[in-house]
This record gives sequence, structure tokens and C-alpha cells, in this order.
Amino acid sequence: MSTSGISRRHVARLALGAGAAVTATALTGCGRDGWGFGSAGPGAQEATRLIGDGSTSYTGRQPNQPDPPAALEPGETPPQFVVFSWDGAGELGTGLFPRFLDLARAHGAHMTFFLSGLYLLPEDKKRLYRPPNNPAGASDIGYLSDAHIKETLKYVRQAWHDGHEIGTHFNGHFCEGPGSVADWTSAQWHAEIEQARSFVKSWRTNTGWHDDPPLPFDYDKELVGGRTPCLLGQENLLPAARALGWRYDASSPGGVQRWPRKRGGLWDLPLQGIPFPGHSFEVLSMDYNMLANQSRNTTRAPSYNYPYWRAQATQSYLAGFDRAYETNRAPLFIGNHFEEWNGGIYMDAAEEALRRIAGRPEVRLVSFRQFADWLDAQDPRILARLRSLEVGERPAGGWKAFLRPARRA
Repeated sequence: MSTSGISRRHVARLALGAGAAVTATALTGCGRDGWGFGSAGPGAQEATRLIGDGSTSYTGRQPNQPDPPAALEPGETPPQFVVFSWDGAGELGTGLFPRFLDLARAHGAHMTFFLSGLYLLPEDKKRLYRPPNNPAGASDIGYLSDAHIKETLKYVRQAWHDGHEIGTHFNGHFCEGPGSVADWTSAQWHAEIEQARSFVKSWRTNTGWHDDPPLPFDYDKELVGGRTPCLLGQENLLPAARALGWRYDASSPGGVQRWPRKRGGLWDLPLQGIPFPGHSFEVLSMDYNMLANQSRNTTRAPSYNYPYWRAQATQSYLAGFDRAYETNRAPLFIGNHFEEWNGGIYMDAAEEALRRIAGRPEVRLVSFRQFADWLDAQDPRILARLRSLEVGERPAGGWKAFLRPARRA
């Protein structure tokens, strides 16, 4: 079947909380911290160099990137980072991919798109996919139609030119049974990653569309992080990801709003528990987890619920933002899918949250890769100090006192 989207049973376990049912245009405004946006055009003056069969290419430095990040000065207030990310990142004819590209451009935002490798593989070539512990060609998400593959390619090209990151959501999205990603070995994760990369790097060969323009990046260098299906299998993924030179992983389940640390040599950047209005428990910062608690995994609940649920989801994202912004300034990570579940209310909630967050003083709407760049530029002692703050904890004496150098005896 040429359908798409995540099977409801595969993501249900992600919901969090005791009461859960289950669980570009160049931009300006550079500040001292070096996080304004440059104006380099696509590939600057460098000529395109095709890679492999011409599915990907080298076009020079990625355009529309922030200036190199600077280390925090002693006593300086840290920025409030917010990362919007998209699992799968396929355009299914709903217009959601271009909708959020336009939104990002309008508000100076950068995002991470976790592209599923299978979304660039035609269904009639599905047996090229050899998923670990599953039959050849198997997938718990659908293959895209040819028209939707073409649209996905179009918007992935645009996303990169606009300065967004292209990560990976791997391939077949296996979350249950003997083939679940939860049980894959590091070697099997390595094989899965290599297949995801190969589908991106050889879509021209697999589709026969040799006259279509290439993707404007070298995916071997572009790919530095991902998110696993259903947030499963991170422990065995990390050694494989580190061996491939990845810089971060966004697969850890049940994170909290504190400053991140490295795990297995990579920055561990999890979805987080955030306040859930009307409830005493928190919910993971992802659209499906809102849905799982609101409509108990039903993606087409009665429409009379939609206005309240839309407002509740929006308020949840904003409550998570406000809690960090007003206290420990921990980064906020929001995950979504290009899906119209429950009338598209979660897309509306994500858009409204971004609009209301953008433009606030000291806010940086960045990709995971850009955030990793910032982390790597910081004094490890300052990061350790930031990590000492608990969820919702304000720095004692304010930031100037909290991040000033320790006095020598």
C-alpha cells in the first residue's frame, strides 16, 4: 500500500504521565553571541559537483546558517534554545512540509527534518530494503507514491537551502514484535543507517528520474544525528552512531527540561516531559503524545473535541517554553509529524506555539545540529554549572552571579 504515517500502536507507548491513556530568505539580527543569520546564497559561487549517481551533490557551504557560535561570557544569560523537529519528513500531498518551511522563513527559525530513507524508495523496489530481523521489503510505515516522492525531494532540497538540517528517522519503523528496533544490535543499527543513507544517495537509480535535480548536499557529511522509531533502541544505536561520526542523538525517551549531557560520546537530546494543562502529570513534547492522552490513540476522534484539544496542545508547548525561559533556560525540544491527526489540530498547535515563541528576547529557534555547534563552543565548566539546575529552578542570585567565575582561594 502506498500509504504513509506511523501506525497508532507503534507510538502509543511514548505518552508520558501517570494519568496517560497510553503513552529562505537571509535573516538579520546578529547579536554578540554570534547567532544572527548570514546571507550566503545556495552554494555561494561554487559549482555543483555530483556525487555517485547524481542523487546528491556538493554545492558548497550550506546557506542561511548562523554565524559561528561564541562561548558565553562570564555572567551572561544563556539563550533560550528551541528545536522543532519532524519525524519522517515526507510530503504526503497535504501541504504540511511547505507550510512549515514558509512559517520558519517568516520567523527566522531553523528546524531538523528526520527524513525516513524509505520515503525516497519506490514501492516497486521495496525488496532492496533488508531490515534487521524482518523480511525483505517489510515496513511498518507505508511507501510513498511516485508523486509524493517527487514532492518530498522538492521540499528536502528547499529545506537544506533554507538552512535546515536533514537528519534521519531510519527506515521501516518497527516498534513491536521480534523485529522491533528495541532489540537490534549495534551491527544491525549500522546496517539500518547504511541503508537509510543509500536510499537518499541513490534515489535517481532506484526511481529512474535521472533528469530531476540532485539533492544539494553530501549526505555522508550532512547526516550527524537522528531519532529512532518510538524512541526505542538507543543503547545499541549509540556505538554505531559514534563510529559513523554522529554528533547527537534525539532518541532518548522520557527526558526532562534540564541542560543536556553526552551519552556514549554523543549529545543526548531527548523529547521532554512538559506541563499538560488540566492534568497533574506531564506529557512528552510531541504531537502524538498529546493525541494519545486526548483521544486514546484515535486519530479521528469526534470533531467537537478539536477546539479544546488544539488549545490544550498549544498551551502545553507554551507552558514548557515558559517554564524553561523563566527559570533554568534549558533547551526545549518539540517533535512532530506531517500528519493531520484529529483534524490537523497538532499542526495548528505547533504553528501557534512557534509564532508566539519567535521574537522573544534571547530566543534561538535552531536545528539540533546548530544547537550541538553551540554546545561544543562552550566552556565545559559553564555547561556543568547549567546542568546543575533542576527543572524549573532559577539560578541563585540571577545569571550574572550564577555564571561568574569562581573566586580563587
